[in-house]
Amino acid sequence: MAIQMTETPIAEEPGVIRRFGRMLWADKFAFCAAIFLIVMILLAIVGPSWFGEVAIKQNLRGRNLPPFDWERGWIWWMGADALGRPLLARIIVATQNTLMVAAGAVIISAVVGTVLGLIAGFSSPRVNQVIMRLADVIMSFPSLLIAVIVLYLLGSSILNLMLVLAITRIPVYLRTTRAEVLEIRERMFVQAARVMGASRKRILFRHILPVVFPTLTTLATLDFAYVMLAESALSFLGIGIQPPEITWGLMISQGRQYLTNAWWLSFWPGLAIILTTMSLNLLSNWMRIAFDPVQRWRLEMRGSTNG
Repeated sequence: MAIQMTETPIAEEPGVIRRFGRMLWADKFAFCAAIFLIVMILLAIVGPSWFGEVAIKQNLRGRNLPPFDWERGWIWWMGADALGRPLLARIIVATQNTLMVAAGAVIISAVVGTVLGLIAGFSSPRVNQVIMRLADVIMSFPSLLIAVIVLYLLGSSILNLMLVLAITRIPVYLRTTRAEVLEIRERMFVQAARVMGASRKRILFRHILPVVFPTLTTLATLDFAYVMLAESALSFLGIGIQPPEITWGLMISQGRQYLTNAWWLSFWPGLAIILTTMSLNLLSNWMRIAFDPVQRWRLEMRGSTNG
């Protein structure tokens, strides 16, 4: 008697993007934060081309126009500034400069700090001491004080502001990467790579960096919010980006003299900063769990239950 063997279909593992999408959907706060940040990025890309002319067109008859005036059109629902320019259009246009400075500073500081941290954690003690003393010198000065001095001497521009903020944040990534490398380099897979004759460069960038990368990604997300707040503080003090360029911090600075009779001039750009930094913090908390194999199961279980 012949026995027929039936093949049992094996459930396919979901793709990486789909898997992380389920985990993101499991955390509704992080999901809303990601949607908000995507909208901000899209506004930063297309905002200046769509609303650039509207944001700089003056209308002195509409000076300090109050918000929620729907008769003038949706572009005026946040009100107008001291020169009669719609605040909504200016906030959308300012999104590009604000996010560009923060993203540029984070990318530069993360790349430089990570490379120096990898070298410091995997090189000789002498090289390690030289790099760490350099980080100590940078950290011995308050970051905002360094930014104030450099921007006062070199002038306020987007590039100078980006470089200054990047220099002040390099030690954060350097110290974090070095601490991770000192622990990872003693693991068995690194020792096995050494025994098999792998070069130092290959061990650092093919074996150690992928393990450190999730921690650095979470740190960069948090640091993005810090750098954006630092840029806003410098613009508020008058030594950041100067007109005719626009940033959220500069808009707050321009509206502080009208706080008693036109609160909306500083409120709306301040709300944009608060919502963006809060979204970054929520997404960073989700990334900390999603990239950790020990804690990832919580999001996966919630995602499978919701699905």
